[in-house]
Amino acid sequence: MKRAPNLRQIEALKAVIECGTVSRAAEILHISQPAVSKLLAHLEEDTELALFDRVKGRLIPSEHGMRLYKEIDRVFAGIKQIERAVDLIRREELGQISVGVMPALSGPFISHTNKRFLARYGDAYISVVIRSSQFIVEWLLSKQVDIGLINRNTDNPYIECVPLRGGDLVCIAPAGHRFAAKQQVEPADIDGEPYIGFAADNRIRQKIESTLDGYGTRLNYIMDATLAPAVCEMVANGLGIAIVDPVFAYGQRDHLTIRPFRPNIASDLSLCWLRDTKNRHLVDAYVEATRATVQEMQLGMGVTSQATE
Repeated sequence: MKRAPNLRQIEALKAVIECGTVSRAAEILHISQPAVSKLLAHLEEDTELALFDRVKGRLIPSEHGMRLYKEIDRVFAGIKQIERAVDLIRREELGQISVGVMPALSGPFISHTNKRFLARYGDAYISVVIRSSQFIVEWLLSKQVDIGLINRNTDNPYIECVPLRGGDLVCIAPAGHRFAAKQQVEPADIDGEPYIGFAADNRIRQKIESTLDGYGTRLNYIMDATLAPAVCEMVANGLGIAIVDPVFAYGQRDHLTIRPFRPNIASDLSLCWLRDTKNRHLVDAYVEATRATVQEMQLGMGVTSQATE
């Protein structure tokens, strides 16, 4: 090898392989296409390896090129791990907390909780990361977030996981619906009603259907949606009824009839954090703010629940 590759050459190789074209790599690197081609040519010259095959004007990574790329990718992954470690240390030193939130809770719920938390810790910094529950659990374990709000429990021994609220799902209908005259809604009441559900692979939908199986109730699905706030908004606009966790309905509460649903279908929403978290005082404070927000929302909607342990 004539001389060691420099960082810019390595970045060019990585960008071309990941982007597929020199033009796209140039955009990512904020340089011209000829500059990218020159970096690659110098890299091949310095390493004395044919890293690309030229096929009909395109660069196709050779076997040598792919082997080198895999090593480069491992190095960059290590650098990212160092960046995460630096970020973790900074959060602990400067009073920062990172919160992983499932998309359905990223609206009024998280903004109310953050406002309450900052009223107590005005100098703290909050980073909100919106991801699916599965990713939030993974990010907790890798210490990329301090606390997670998810739609399931987890049995991981390194994670403390408690119910976000101790109550059940509710039936929501448009304001002025006939359900407003009822103390609670039962399976016979919703039989044949236009029903707005979650997507077919959603755990809550499957849980609702499983509960209703023994009652002979026919859910008259007219549409479904991926996120609970969208379901609540469509109900508020008079399109049908739904069974949801009341926390999701808070933003539309003035446009909804909200009633307990029987038989009970327990909420799956959970609050979780690492058992050995180094950010304990802020995590405890955020958990307290979260529970206070739940209580505030439930009182605002006339919904009761068991106390959260």
